[in-house]
Order: sequence, then structure tokens, then C-alpha cells
Amino acid sequence: MTSKLTPEQRQLLKDELSVEIAGYLVDDFKLSPQEAIDVLYTSETFERLQDDATGLYYQSPGYVYSFLQNELKNARVE
Repeated sequence: MTSKLTPEQRQLLKDELSVEIAGYLVDDFKLSPQEAIDVLYTSETFERLQDDATGLYYQSPGYVYSFLQNELKNARVE
């Protein structure tokens, strides 16, 4: 049996994941909370998280964070 989430429920899941991921950034990179939010909100990972079609909002914070870590690791300064 599959239950459908309302848009509000999906957004709540995304918001909760974002809080967890920002916390990981604070801990791992010693960023301020505002810096962590800025890094997250300007990332491709965040764009994917916001896209319902990816289903990332169903995943664990650690799983989604692994995408962000990879993105940051492979980022180039231009």
C-alpha cells in the first residue's frame, strides 16, 4: 500500500533534511550556521532535493549529505 504525501508533508521532509545537512556542514567544515545554510542553498544537491521527481526527500540525511560532500569535493574555483 502506497501513501501519497501532501505538498506540505514533502516540504516538511525537505526542511528537516536541510536542517540535518546544515548541521553536518557546521560540524565537518567548522562553518557558522549561516555559512552552512548558504553553502547548502546554493548547491546543486539542494536543487535536486527540492525537485520532487528525484525523491531525495525520502532518503536519509547522511545519504543526501554524501551527494553534497561529493559536489563540494569536486567543485572548481574559477
